[in-house]
Amino acid sequence: MLLVLDVGNTNITCGIYDGDKLLHTFRLESKTPRTSDEFGMIICDLAARHGVDIKDIDGVVIATVVPNIMYSLIGSVKKYLKLTPLGVGPGVKTGIKVDTPNPKEIGPDRIVDAVAAYELYGGPILVLDFGTATTYDLVTEDGRFTVGITAPGVKISAQALWTGTAKLPEIEIEMPKSILANDTIWSMQAGLMYGQIGQTEYIINQVKKETGYKDLKVIATGGLGRLISNETDMIDEYNSDLTLEGLRLIYEKNR
Repeated sequence: MLLVLDVGNTNITCGIYDGDKLLHTFRLESKTPRTSDEFGMIICDLAARHGVDIKDIDGVVIATVVPNIMYSLIGSVKKYLKLTPLGVGPGVKTGIKVDTPNPKEIGPDRIVDAVAAYELYGGPILVLDFGTATTYDLVTEDGRFTVGITAPGVKISAQALWTGTAKLPEIEIEMPKSILANDTIWSMQAGLMYGQIGQTEYIINQVKKETGYKDLKVIATGGLGRLISNETDMIDEYNSDLTLEGLRLIYEKNR
């Protein structure tokens, strides 16, 4: 079995694979400081609760955008699973070429998503990840990562509203019934969600216009990706497990 760990700014998303079948997923907070023992005990306990014996896990792969927890996390894998994890970074085979002026600046999570999207759907493809930040990454038909666009995520924008203003409250982020808002909470939800939809559609159109890729596939992932995907016909498919799939594929390429 394979344990894949996607370490984001908000959560650590864990997946357990048997071959190419995703058996289980679970999440930990990434902002909470933890020792290697705490990480190890939590991972082992959650795996056991899903009926997985950690002795059956024979591989681990990690992608992170939060480097300050890597020492403890890698230590937990070595101590509790008796394995040395593969970390996604320079020198790791991915199957795509990062064709940008500074390839090392591209986050591992974006590379992982690009690998999965290209392997599963082909290119040219635009990969949208609605996470802490909203990212739009282009992979060409011949497997080159050439463009990366970064915008504030919906949650960051929402937090800016209620922390930067005196009277706006903290709200639940969800699609309102209409854009025609007539109270404060509805008004904030309408601005946040329809604003994100508008941004998404404009960026997709602009990428198509400037690249000339009229047949560009558009794939979305990330926590709020399903909500956005349901509201626009410019996203071809939503794949909640895209990052986990990318980690599995990269591990297989480096075995």
